[in-house]
Amino acid sequence: MTTVSRVKTLKIDGQDLSGREDETILEVAAENGLSIPTLCHLDGLTEVGACRLCLVEMKGSPRLLPACTTHVQEGMEISTDSERLRKYRRMILELLFTERNHVCSICVSNGHCELQNLAQSVGMDHVRYPYLYPKQPVDASHERFTIDHNRCILCTRCVRVCDEVEGAHTWDLVGRGLNTQVISDLAQPWGESPSCTSCGKCVNLCPTGALSAKRVAEMNKKPQFLAHLTVMRERKR
Repeated sequence: MTTVSRVKTLKIDGQDLSGREDETILEVAAENGLSIPTLCHLDGLTEVGACRLCLVEMKGSPRLLPACTTHVQEGMEISTDSERLRKYRRMILELLFTERNHVCSICVSNGHCELQNLAQSVGMDHVRYPYLYPKQPVDASHERFTIDHNRCILCTRCVRVCDEVEGAHTWDLVGRGLNTQVISDLAQPWGESPSCTSCGKCVNLCPTGALSAKRVAEMNKKPQFLAHLTVMRERKR
């Protein structure tokens, strides 16, 4: 029996829009050409609301809502751009820079980094908070790829694509707060992982270059392919 999703009407940035009840604010906004910044979201992967950059305001609510995990409701009035939101987004980006060791001028992804692009889009030319300078390792044990935890923002794209699309679940998270880290299998070197298929999907989808290829020819990233891979995988089931 096919379940039909009901249509909800709402306003986003003053525009009268509609969307299915199973769609999120982020999805409806994207369908109508409205851009909401995000780092952890990617079409084809489940939503986790990790980066909080897609926070929006809803009329009548004092709380800011993550657009990627909040489903549309009848009569919603959403604002995606306000002084309050711009303040929060810049603060979030600055904290992401300070929590790890992001130095754009010497980074392999300089000019091809989603974190850098968003920082530029909000006019972030300096960071107001003290850098923590954690001692993060670099794992170059894999034959083709490298993971540099100094550039990781814990968006979990790699974790989700490896689990949901590739089906290997090589990656996961360990620790809490500032000590959280992406690990392969049971925290063993990536090159020794028995589950890794070396497909490169995690590298292709990394927004900051924390996961990178050792060969220049493999550095071109095309995250748009993921939604198509997900659809094909579902058809095979």
